[in-house]
Amino acid sequence: MVAVVYLRDRPEVIAARISASLAGAGAASAIVGAPGFPAEWHWWSLPLIALSASGPIAFWLWARVAFDDDFVFRPWYAGIWGALVGLTLAASCGVVTGAAASVLDRGLTFSDLGLAVLAVARTFATWRMDLVARRRRLRVAVLIGTLAYIAMNAAANLSSVAIPAWPSLVRNLADALGLCLLAALASWDLFRAATIGPALTPALAGMAADRRSSAPVKDDDRPAIEPALLNRLERLMTAERAYRREGLTIGSLAALMSLPEYRLRQVINEGLGHRNFNAFLNRYRIDEAKTALADAGQKDVPVLTIAMDAGFQSLGPFNRAFKADTGLTPTEFRRLALAKALSKPLSEVRNFEIGEPR
Repeated sequence: MVAVVYLRDRPEVIAARISASLAGAGAASAIVGAPGFPAEWHWWSLPLIALSASGPIAFWLWARVAFDDDFVFRPWYAGIWGALVGLTLAASCGVVTGAAASVLDRGLTFSDLGLAVLAVARTFATWRMDLVARRRRLRVAVLIGTLAYIAMNAAANLSSVAIPAWPSLVRNLADALGLCLLAALASWDLFRAATIGPALTPALAGMAADRRSSAPVKDDDRPAIEPALLNRLERLMTAERAYRREGLTIGSLAALMSLPEYRLRQVINEGLGHRNFNAFLNRYRIDEAKTALADAGQKDVPVLTIAMDAGFQSLGPFNRAFKADTGLTPTEFRRLALAKALSKPLSEVRNFEIGEPR
């Protein structure tokens, strides 16, 4: 039901497709693994087996799309998806036999655990930068559930020699836990949508709109953001240029404002619409870089110097962030801006922006 609703309401959104795949994989796993599922329906069950096999990679991609605002679906993801499903079908149909079948089965088990580990790593890697309170709480549930699933599977594998009866029992419990986790995560966005009306949920909104300008979902029970706090933060970032400080974190910025960290997250997210702390900092850094690149007096200053002065630690992240914001590389932006300066006053060039932010 959850999968069908996702595909019915948002078929064009990649996040909805991944959530639908996650829900479908959980349902297929429950059906195929049910004790009463008829063994004589083996060939009819192959589509269900294929859908069930997509669960691990759908879970990994779900963690990417839910917790990474800059996620882009790559073609090679589909290649891995197809390979895992194909190998699982080969094992189920008896195409591979003997010792090779045992190796394949163990390999598929380890690939499932590996994808779960990658999902945990993605959940943890962007935790500190996340400014959305509900999404941060969701990360806790994902970490606890996934780590429990990994631990139970590891226990089943390690106990196969010492206590022969344990592996099957523990693995069944791990599968049950995994199904509960898949169902809960796949339906999280859907049930969240039911409580906020027509607005897109955080994960889907991050894929469907510009990350920097998309308005966060607000709850009536949250306190309003005081204008004085917003003004103080803006002064700290523009007049004092705090974004230039090396190693600036949400914690150190909160200390500069004499605010609890959770409160500063709320101010930036609900008051300014940012979902990620790096995106918040990069707004100021990119604006400063644009001004410097469009300044004819700095035409001989290396791009790397401009990036470092603006607060970036290396050229690679600067180039990626700049192109994501303007659609141009810094060199292209500078060339076009300086060319435009020949026909416009410098004061206009400083405010010049090429293209819409992406």
